[in-house]
Amino acid sequence: MAKVTMGASSLVYPKPAWLVGANVGGRPNFLTVGAGGVANGTPPMISVAIHPARYSFRGIEENGTFSVNVPSIDQALETDYCGVESGSRADKVEVCGFEVFYGRLGTAPMIEQFPVNLECRVVQAPKLGSHTLFIGQIEEVYVSEECLTDGRPDLRKIRPLTFVGEPDRVYVGLGDVIAKSHSVGLQLRRR
Repeated sequence: MAKVTMGASSLVYPKPAWLVGANVGGRPNFLTVGAGGVANGTPPMISVAIHPARYSFRGIEENGTFSVNVPSIDQALETDYCGVESGSRADKVEVCGFEVFYGRLGTAPMIEQFPVNLECRVVQAPKLGSHTLFIGQIEEVYVSEECLTDGRPDLRKIRPLTFVGEPDRVYVGLGDVIAKSHSVGLQLRRR
């Protein structure tokens, strides 16, 4: 298969379409983030890359906490709005009709309507260039009851929204289950 060079970029598919929550001046705000991922297994940690000019950046630094809110495919409108509008100009909670709740940290606002919420405490924040990578230890995970099957999160019920960057710049839902992880590859072991 012939390869074509594309230059240095963060061309990864898919990217998350998360809403990061932070209290800014005592008021909840949410920012759409497409750069982040699992940072550690034990203790569980997640990372989000945020530009210092973003309004929520200040709130994360103020409180040392943030939330990651995973939208379903039904929440593309609100997800996009929180990425194109600044919390310094608009009350995103009011515009989107978010019901905000807080967990045990008390300063990481979360969105009730979103199927999955992670409450995080900042443990590191390296400045990487254009962005700061906030690494948060996940203190608690909240999953909507209707998104569980036998007490466990069910991807088919969560229906997470993801982001595909350049050149398309679109939101997509996760597709069909293709194979069982930690299992299908064992077939090659037997050859």
